[in-house]
Amino acid sequence: MEIVYFTITAVVLYVAADRLLDAMERRAGRRFAQRSLIFFALLLGMALVSFALLRRVLGG
Repeated sequence: MEIVYFTITAVVLYVAADRLLDAMERRAGRRFAQRSLIFFALLLGMALVSFALLRRVLGG
């Protein structure tokens, strides 16, 4: 069951990172040149935090 929680979390984080990046670009009024790198950094940061919290909550 743990793998299901991690998979659902990963999908949610992917969508959240995409929307956050779009919001950042709209606020800046332009597309970022290194868009994929910024997306990766956002996704990685959120994944490290949320997966650590999941592991702590699930007791793994």
